[in-house]
Amino acid sequence: MTQGEATVVKNAGSHYELSALPEWRIFPAVLRGRIRLKASQITNPVAVGDHVRYEWADGEETAVITEVLPRENYVIRRSTNLSRQAHIIAANVDRAYIIVSLYFPEIKLPFLDRILVTCGVYGIPATIVLSKVDMYRELAQEQIDAFYAIYEGAGYPVVETSVVTGEGIDTLRAACDGKVNLFSGESGVGKSSLIKALDPALDPKIGKISTAHLQGKHTTSLYEMYPLASGGYVIDSPGLRGFGLVDLEKEEIGKYFPEMLRASQECRFTPCTHTHEPGCAVKAAVDAGEISAERYASYLGMLEEDKKFR
Repeated sequence: MTQGEATVVKNAGSHYELSALPEWRIFPAVLRGRIRLKASQITNPVAVGDHVRYEWADGEETAVITEVLPRENYVIRRSTNLSRQAHIIAANVDRAYIIVSLYFPEIKLPFLDRILVTCGVYGIPATIVLSKVDMYRELAQEQIDAFYAIYEGAGYPVVETSVVTGEGIDTLRAACDGKVNLFSGESGVGKSSLIKALDPALDPKIGKISTAHLQGKHTTSLYEMYPLASGGYVIDSPGLRGFGLVDLEKEEIGKYFPEMLRASQECRFTPCTHTHEPGCAVKAAVDAGEISAERYASYLGMLEEDKKFR
């Protein structure tokens, strides 16, 4: 009987692949039944990035995961169809890179804001990656500048990238070195193409855009970690179409909008929901254009979503 600890590097439903990082020697594993039962509200009791203990009986081809070790952090989402179940996207992440494209497909700011809030809740630094900038920069520089004003103004780093011209790829590769990095975003934003640009030896699935609706088609169905030749690791997650918040009270949501948190120090009432209270500094900042109307609309949407799950 062999026993040890390793990191989950691939989740294929009920089967997993493990490696004792930083060594990259992959072996298969399955879950012990009692671990599944513990996490009845979680669709996946084990996630890519999890550190686990395993046993491997002599003569067996597959190890058995016996314990999930405590997580430093994780990114979790709830299905937006009012399901009470949640799904852990990745665990023990050093930084999350949220891949977005202003066009092809067109960006959905509420989706981006939900991921950013979730990263904030679980203490994961987040960088926004603008992909495919070669396709729209000449026609949309004003929109790019407005995007920077909103998100860099809020406190998030933004990196422009193009797999066609190579712009931003070296910057991204250097930032990933020595870290476990989550790449996440909506379907079709170019996430898998970016990973392949970081390390051409890798072969994540690359999807196409539906010309009918300029929406991304799902390609990646697995959660998988890849080692980068330059150093560090990238977790590739399936393209997402919805992102519901988990474990967050409505009074707390505003704390994870950095620009709203700063302004809220001047609110007349504490706590303040920034919706109807007199003397609300956040609403005043929105009216004055100091907080973007789009971000405030995302916040109000999250408050409304919170009601649906109660």
